[in-house]
Amino acid sequence: MNKYFGLFVCLIAGTFSFAQKKQLTLSDAVLQQNRAFRDEQFNAFTWIPGTDSYVYLSNNYQTMYMGSVKKTEPEQILTVQAANAALGSQLYNFYGFSFRNADELLLTDGNNYYNLNLKTKTGSKLVSVPEDGGNAEYETTTGSAAYTVENNLWIVNSKGEKIAVTKNTDKNIVSGQTYARSEFGITDGIFWSGKGGYLAFYQKDETDVKEYPLVDITKVPAELMNIKYPMAGQGSEKPKVGIYSVSDGKTIFITPKGGKDSYLTNLSWTPDENFVLVAEVNREQNHMWLNQYEAKTGNFVRTILEEQNDKWIEPEHPAFFPLSNSNNFIWISERDGFNNLYYYSIDGKLIKQLTANKFVTKEILQSINKGKEVVFAATGTSALNTLYYAVDLNGKQRCLTLEEGTHSIAINETGTYFLDSYSSHSVPGKVELKTIAGKIAKTLLISKNKLEEVAIGTADIGQIKADDGSVLYTRLIKPSNFDPNKKYPVMVYVYGGPHAQMITNSWLDGANLWMYWMAEQGYLVFTLDNRGSGERGFGFESQVHRQLGTVEIKDQMKGIDYLKSMAYVDTSRFAVHGWSFGGFMTTSLMLKQAETFKVGVAGGPVTDWKYYEVMYGERYMDRPEENQKGYEEASLFTHANKLKGDLLLIHGTVDDVVVPQHNDALLKRFIELGIQIDFFHYPMHKHNVIGKDRVHLIQKVLDYIIEHNK
Repeated sequence: MNKYFGLFVCLIAGTFSFAQKKQLTLSDAVLQQNRAFRDEQFNAFTWIPGTDSYVYLSNNYQTMYMGSVKKTEPEQILTVQAANAALGSQLYNFYGFSFRNADELLLTDGNNYYNLNLKTKTGSKLVSVPEDGGNAEYETTTGSAAYTVENNLWIVNSKGEKIAVTKNTDKNIVSGQTYARSEFGITDGIFWSGKGGYLAFYQKDETDVKEYPLVDITKVPAELMNIKYPMAGQGSEKPKVGIYSVSDGKTIFITPKGGKDSYLTNLSWTPDENFVLVAEVNREQNHMWLNQYEAKTGNFVRTILEEQNDKWIEPEHPAFFPLSNSNNFIWISERDGFNNLYYYSIDGKLIKQLTANKFVTKEILQSINKGKEVVFAATGTSALNTLYYAVDLNGKQRCLTLEEGTHSIAINETGTYFLDSYSSHSVPGKVELKTIAGKIAKTLLISKNKLEEVAIGTADIGQIKADDGSVLYTRLIKPSNFDPNKKYPVMVYVYGGPHAQMITNSWLDGANLWMYWMAEQGYLVFTLDNRGSGERGFGFESQVHRQLGTVEIKDQMKGIDYLKSMAYVDTSRFAVHGWSFGGFMTTSLMLKQAETFKVGVAGGPVTDWKYYEVMYGERYMDRPEENQKGYEEASLFTHANKLKGDLLLIHGTVDDVVVPQHNDALLKRFIELGIQIDFFHYPMHKHNVIGKDRVHLIQKVLDYIIEHNK
């Protein structure tokens, strides 16, 4: 063959191959990112107690497989159909299963709990929660389940007997549910003691909390749906912690020591069941006391430790007890600027500061080596990572996950092996079994790039500097046919609020797949994590105190300057989009930087912080009467007259997080000013638009930007 003809054929073949790449549809980008395009995983991976064997589930969660460190190939051991035949149950899948011991599974369909022996394939129903019961928590030692019905708390025991723990006819008194709008790390309202002898629970009195009206349009005629919503500076929830004794059927209550408006948070049981630890935070959120109470009497024992800060104190993790035979515990504190681990005796003596890292500890996973070491997640070498470390009770620390990226691990009961599932900017996904020393014992899975045959561009991760010298991370998504000699419009995707991090060292770098679709329409899609955002430590995050929307905008404009320095950016065509805090940022940028942004789409935006909830709003802005200047400057009403570009506001009609009053009041202000504005409601959607309707939402957002940013 003529060598030039051969080269010509190769070039044509390569061009043909490139041309045959599939075009990503917006529907697939929205709905399939975590389905068809998700990296391959070992779903619900769980170690079998006391062994180096494990189980995991099929993608539909209906088939269970078993493998081990030493076995070459896993084997199928159970199907939902076989489990239902053995139990007389109607399980749809194995979601939420756990091991009772090495041979027996605890299965649930949400209301019924079953025991299934994996060896004999026999089992039975253990206990049933009534159909109208919610928030169920099963207790493995006694076989009882606690649950809520409306505003009261109940227990059903292994005999099927139903016991009313609370009997409040006043609907303002709510027991067994989360409270404080799920701030302070509160995700549950029910806490069994280690051996099931006691049941602790949160109780909130919402008498002083005003009702907010939402409307259910699915009824004929439409019906009012009032919710309790505590707005900044107004009446809030009054908390108690109840402790119910299973043996004598009596309940005692713990009340805040520092005032009725204080928060009771981060509840934990000591291993001996004798004490409850509760973190109390004053309403001003600048003072925290970790208090110890007797379980039997509810009597206050001591304040173990306390912390203060001029800006805020925000405990998010309960006390962790590394040893099963000791009440000494580990407390996660941000007192030195980063979340670190502090080892305390139960009488309040600091035994040892276990870590002094200049990076953020995210959570404690578990203890290993008979309680002598504690495994925790942290950012580590880069703020974009999630790595796992082990530290012993003398403070000797080691990293278990040596590869840069975002890891998730599961350690076996004996502490000899762990599953490490991770991805990074360059690794779609990898699953490995490792020794506890971090050495690879077996590679279970290397996920292929499921987007390899799809025409999408690339993301560049960069760094720029804020005014104070802080590093700000950036992500710039370019189209697959990017040409540096062309000029591209830019869509800035922004969140910018506390606790959130948009850019991570993971596959797709934390981006939504629809952003890559937008890039294919001839756009650059840019994101910057500004000061105030998460995983960077207290000094970085707390600069927003009493001035939300100030340093965040300065940093976002640093990002704009960075973009303007690029020859391929069309500096006359900047668009911006964000949701929730990102909606607040989007509208703030459209108003305060009206000369820069041509078009914006703000979803579920906070428009004035006086309309937002007490717990979050007062942490960052204090009460309205204490910070009038800060509230006025942050309010979008103050700057509404500055709008020059095209702005689309979007809101769910039953949003119970950022209530519709935010957008409605801003619309009213624009009308008073004679300014035309675009607005779209999503009927019967809450704070975000989910399900198949999300395709409609993203289409609405991106079409608006493309149409108005010409």
